[in-house]
Amino acid sequence: MTNIRVNLKKIVDKSYNIEIGRDLIHLLVSDLQNELVPNIKKIAIITDSKVKEIYGMQFLEILRSNDFECDIFSIPNGEISKTRETKIALEDQLISKGYGRDSCIIALGGGMISDLAGFLAGTFCRGIPYLIYSTTLLSAADASIGGKTGVDTPFATNLIGMFHQPQKVYIDLNTWNTLSVREFRSGLAETIKHACMADEEFFYYLERNMNLILIEDNLLLDSSVCEHIARKNCEIKYRIVEKDEEENNLRQILNLGHTAGRALETLSNYELLHGEAVVIGLVVQIFLANQLGYLPIEDLRRVLNLLLKAGFSIQYPPEIEFKTLIEKMYTDKKVRSGEIRFVLMEKIGQMMRFGEDSYSRVVTESEILQALHKMKVEING
Repeated sequence: MTNIRVNLKKIVDKSYNIEIGRDLIHLLVSDLQNELVPNIKKIAIITDSKVKEIYGMQFLEILRSNDFECDIFSIPNGEISKTRETKIALEDQLISKGYGRDSCIIALGGGMISDLAGFLAGTFCRGIPYLIYSTTLLSAADASIGGKTGVDTPFATNLIGMFHQPQKVYIDLNTWNTLSVREFRSGLAETIKHACMADEEFFYYLERNMNLILIEDNLLLDSSVCEHIARKNCEIKYRIVEKDEEENNLRQILNLGHTAGRALETLSNYELLHGEAVVIGLVVQIFLANQLGYLPIEDLRRVLNLLLKAGFSIQYPPEIEFKTLIEKMYTDKKVRSGEIRFVLMEKIGQMMRFGEDSYSRVVTESEILQALHKMKVEING
């Protein structure tokens, strides 16, 4: 018998910068001219049909006018396009256009595009660099930090993917002006989640300043508040990802609201936007955390009031049975040994810790059902 050990120890610096500002396309061009991504010959702009119409062709023209060889590849707008089939189609298009290892991808759009384009970049020619140019609050809050990429399946969201860090992220606050109220509010869900999870002072800031960014169905988008929100989202998520890049322990808390939320998103056939589903998942979690003796009732009320102030519907979708939701939760990535696990709030700004390296705990079906019934009675009436 022969035994061969292959030692492949390697230290790689995967650090990158996040730029928050307005009209950042010219900074992106300057970065490329100064070889932010060295030795590239071709640039592929990956976007969706909606963003292409607003920004895509302008991006293409600016890059080409600065002597970059590039093409734009567009997919239909919406989470329903984030599939393995879409990724295969994009790969075939890149190959047919002569893209190879000397290529770079720019993910122009929201979280769906950065998830898909990042996964594409991570596997194309065994890995090519990519940049994120965020055009939504949801992307700025959720997808711009951490390197999580992936696609959805009929069984669950983001079930197939990888960690692949971008070279740089650009958060262009001007693009928020073109969002619908519903799209902007979807991003607020992740923002409120971050405050609930790790920063009580930021939660208080949102309570005091929500009416400066939107009132009912009117976007106000106060400049200083928007910039503060973008920065705080990045700071909170960065602190967590820096300590746990690949979700071995601490990073589990970023799934706050997602265990039920992702299941609801899938069950709605993506009629619920990601943030809308996460909000309902967050509400499920606060009722569960309170029921288990962790989250004080006054904190539960504050979370509900902030969600209502932001204009969210916090009612459980009546068309989705509790049993169906719980069955779908078993496809969650945190499930271990066939048991559903939740991350749970201890108070606003702090998560429960269960043992030295675990921020989630097993929750039984009966405990989930009890919390769902209480939530329905108190909110749906």
